[in-house]
Amino acid sequence: MTPETAMVAPLLVAFDAAAREGHITRAADLLDVPQSSVSRRIRALEKAVGVALFQQSGRGVVLTTAGRELHERTRHLVRELDGAITTVREHADPDHGVVRFGFPLTLGPVSIPSLLAEFHRLAPGVRLHLVQAHGKELAEMVRDGRLDLAVIIPPPEDLPVTVLAQQRLLLHLPSSHRLAGRARLDLRDLADDHFIASPPDYHIRRELESACDEAGFEPYIAFEISEFETIRALVAQGLGVALLPHSETPVPGIVTVPVAGIANRTIGLTTGTRTPSPAVARLHAHIAGHADRFDGRRLDS
Repeated sequence: MTPETAMVAPLLVAFDAAAREGHITRAADLLDVPQSSVSRRIRALEKAVGVALFQQSGRGVVLTTAGRELHERTRHLVRELDGAITTVREHADPDHGVVRFGFPLTLGPVSIPSLLAEFHRLAPGVRLHLVQAHGKELAEMVRDGRLDLAVIIPPPEDLPVTVLAQQRLLLHLPSSHRLAGRARLDLRDLADDHFIASPPDYHIRRELESACDEAGFEPYIAFEISEFETIRALVAQGLGVALLPHSETPVPGIVTVPVAGIANRTIGLTTGTRTPSPAVARLHAHIAGHADRFDGRRLDS
């Protein structure tokens, strides 16, 4: 290690906090140190690298061009160091620690809360920081270390995955729909219907558009929204049809029907590439050991 590196390393934590918060006071609160300490460390870092890293923006601060480049190249180092220290501490006390756990918008009302409640009874000293988002966001948070563990549908190909189950996608129709009594549908039967769909960057939207293309038509998207429960509510109001997983709780006014040409989606328990702490490993084992809770065939029966 060069003398410059040895001098700079302790200053990067203050730099990273200020870069993320965009405000010196909030960075100080995050680090639980005086504001003057954060300012002093940033000035010392700027002196060490020989360039200005921040500039004022209203009451806050923003990174300069040089600051952005430095943050891009060093932010993972701070996360790695933080993770290493946390892991070492938790190895001394495997019944305590923090697990940052994420799960998708299509799960939550029943399966995930029941699993977490059981885990808490088994490991009451382990604290859980929970995030619910769609798959692309969850995968990115696992990659950059903001999450330790996440259930993702479908899981990313570049991260370690334990397959839990297959999630079945069904056509959701208003109970008054002309095809609501069918045991199975072909998408061509719905070529003239209005669809209610999630945004284009959602995997489930891409599945819908691909299947409709195979069926020979482009779906007319009358409503576009990210919240799945709202999509179901709009379907129940008779405003269109939707392709979604079966709801974990009953939704009055909706009929769900299997549809030809739509593949099941893999439900995966995804981890980062770092060695997990004992608390993370314990939650991973608990979820993987209860994979039957995610069985799409059981939920859709």
